[in-house]
Parts: sequence; structure tokens; C-alpha cells
Amino acid sequence: MKTRTIGNQSVGEIGLGCMGMSFAYGPSDRDENLKTLDRAIELGVNFWDTADMYGAGNNELLVGESLRRHRDSVFLATKFANVYDRSLTSHQDLVEANAPWIVDGTPAYVHRAAEKSLERLGIETIDLYYQHWVDARVPIEETVGAMAELVQQGKVKYLGLSEVSADTIRRAHAVHPIAAVQSEYSLWSRDYENDVIPLCAELGIAFVPYSPLGRGFLTGEIESVEDLAADDWRRQNPRFQGENFAANLRIVDEIKAMATAKGVTPAQVALGWVLAQGSHLIPIPGTRRISRLEENVGGGSVTFTAAELDQLGSIAPPVGTRYPEAAMGMINR
Repeated sequence: MKTRTIGNQSVGEIGLGCMGMSFAYGPSDRDENLKTLDRAIELGVNFWDTADMYGAGNNELLVGESLRRHRDSVFLATKFANVYDRSLTSHQDLVEANAPWIVDGTPAYVHRAAEKSLERLGIETIDLYYQHWVDARVPIEETVGAMAELVQQGKVKYLGLSEVSADTIRRAHAVHPIAAVQSEYSLWSRDYENDVIPLCAELGIAFVPYSPLGRGFLTGEIESVEDLAADDWRRQNPRFQGENFAANLRIVDEIKAMATAKGVTPAQVALGWVLAQGSHLIPIPGTRRISRLEENVGGGSVTFTAAELDQLGSIAPPVGTRYPEAAMGMINR
């Protein structure tokens, strides 16, 4: 496994998104999840990503169980701000109004959430602590100021932001160095490549693409929405619905054609393309199966000619937004 850098830390160039082991994509097998985490270490996939909201804390508990065996080998990222435990939030008016979604970036919540994550993970220090989404009610300077206090206390090593605008990154970075920015990025989600990704390169910030395989769509393994479990969150994603799903299969067809020509899989083409967009990009494809993990690692070996990169880069954008309308209004702040 080749390596890339977050802060002063060297990590595998392809990380592991752990969300699907506990959240969003239907039922999973606990023992298989733990075996996949063990295999990740063997393959050099040592940059793991979780969040307190994934499975209402259960993903952190699962990852924490694995960390008891692998703590010294793992660079661990987790996130706060998207509230799942409403007893912790400072926005009581939203609780009383029964708001469907709460984002809390208040300093008090930053500290409460970090303590809970440390407890669930069973560790003393979080390697990379992200603000999951930005709280529109709280200046980013206040939130990052509280996150910086966690660094001073030795509870966090590096700070990160997720789904943020270039302006927010600059303001946050002026308060305390930001080591990583995590946002959705792939051959079908390219929102940030004209501003945020170049800014991260300029400031020495790692850019961490989540869902670099288009939530599994770009692997070519999902041929119908009926391939998804009944409680799979992707059924609510506009790109997976009705005519949008059918229209977006053309993207997969183009990736498949490239994969066939190169003798690799569509997933490996999609990951290889992301890696080729800059040495500061560290994608974190999610999986809960060893076979998929091993396939993803192979994406680091795929090389492209300039013409091939241009061909992939010219694929027309997908039909449908990457989140439902209400959520789209809460990102890129």
C-alpha cells in the first residue's frame, strides 16, 4: 500500500469508511465486519473513518472493539455535530420543535460529543476529529476554537471539517490548522473540484473523498433498486430513484468499458481516477466485506494515460442530487 499524508501522519493512500457496517445500507454481520477490519490492517488500510451518528453510536462501539487489538496500527477519524442523542444538544428549541435533523456546533456540544466518542471507542485520543456538517447558527470560529481546546487537552491530534465551502475552510484554518476536509467526491460527485480541492492543496490540507464509488453505484453491481435492502438509505437518494437510476447507468457503462480495456474492475477504475486527481486526496471507500476491501486496494495500482483521464473526466454528470432536497440545504456551508 502506498501512503499519503494527513498533518504529519503517513497513512495508506486508500482508507476505510466504516459507516455501512452499522448504518444506512441494510443489515450486516458483526463477525464479518470485525474480520474485514482485521484484514484491513493486513493490507495496510490503516486510515479508518467513523462518526458518532452512525448507528447512533454503535459504529464507534464496533470500531472500538477492533481497536483493542489494533490501536497502534490505526489512524482513526470520527465526527460530531449531526445530533443523534438529543439529550446532548444545546439547541433545545429544535428539540422542542421536534426538528427532524439537528446540527450542533456549539462549544459545549463539541466537548460533550468528544467525551462520548472517546468512551465508546475506548481510546484516550482521537487522531482526526471532524465537524460532520456546519451549524449555521454558530460561527465556525467558535466551533473550531472549541475543537482546538480538545487538541490542547490531548484528546484530539488533528482537526477536520466535512462538507464545507472554501470560505469556511479559510476561516477555520485561521483559528487552528485544519488537517483534513472530508466531502463526497467521485466520478459522479464533483462539486468541490474547482474551489475546495485546489484550496486544500494550497493550504496543505488532505482532501478525503467519501463515497468515491458513488455509494456502490459505480461498481456496476447494482442493476436495479430492488438489489438494495428494503431499509437501505439509498432508496431515498434521488440518484437511485426511478428514471434517474436508469439514466445514471450510462455512467457505469462508460466506467465498465474502461475497466474491460484495462483488465481491472469498475470499482478499481473509479478509485484510481480519484487518486489521480491529486496526491493530497485520500479516498475512503466503505465496505463490510473482505473481498470488496481487497478489490478496493487494487485501485491503487491502476494507472491512466492523459487521454484516459480526460475520457473519464468528460463523463456527463448524473441525474439527481446526491442527497434529498432538505439535506442539500445543510451542506457546503
